[in-house]
Amino acid sequence: MARVRVAAFSLSIDGFGAGPDQSLENPLGKRGMEVHQWFFPTRTFRTMIGKDDGTTGTDEKYASAGNSGFGAFILGRNMFGPIRGEWPDEEWKGWWGPNPPYHAPTFILTHYARKPIVMEGGTTFHFITGGIEEALEKAKAAAGDKDVKIGGGVSTVRQYLQAGLIDEMHFAISPVVLGKGEAMFEGIDLPSLGFSVKSHEATEMATHIVLSK
Repeated sequence: MARVRVAAFSLSIDGFGAGPDQSLENPLGKRGMEVHQWFFPTRTFRTMIGKDDGTTGTDEKYASAGNSGFGAFILGRNMFGPIRGEWPDEEWKGWWGPNPPYHAPTFILTHYARKPIVMEGGTTFHFITGGIEEALEKAKAAAGDKDVKIGGGVSTVRQYLQAGLIDEMHFAISPVVLGKGEAMFEGIDLPSLGFSVKSHEATEMATHIVLSK
């Protein structure tokens, strides 16, 4: 049965998934890139940037699992770009260039309508103005028998989590303290939502924790 999952989502030790002050120069906020240091050496990431090398150990296992088996993705608007308010034009097509890493229908939560954007590699961005339930309904229909990934950012994951719509979550806790930014678990009672730790595995670069209902 298809599931709704969060996977390969990096957090700091103090629970932040991004730093403050997102901008074109700092897509993940100030110091936000630091929580992803476990991911960058992996074969999965290196393949994304056109390389044929990379690590193949435990971090790669979670990186690969976090980027495969999904038939559709859901992203908040901040994950798509730094633009706020009305779309000024059709020029901005995401952070990733002409061939984004999703390779599947990808649904962007926004308050401002925009026509779908067909990208290289099988990614089509669909802009959803009807909220998280509408996005999930469309994503499930597009995904078929595959899972739907709630790709972020933090606010989007929190909305789906608080609505009881997520089945499983994998977080990579990096040995970094950000102090401020986008807090994942503030005000959220995971046990009351039915979640418990199902597995955990530590490497030099991160502690991988899987929670499920």
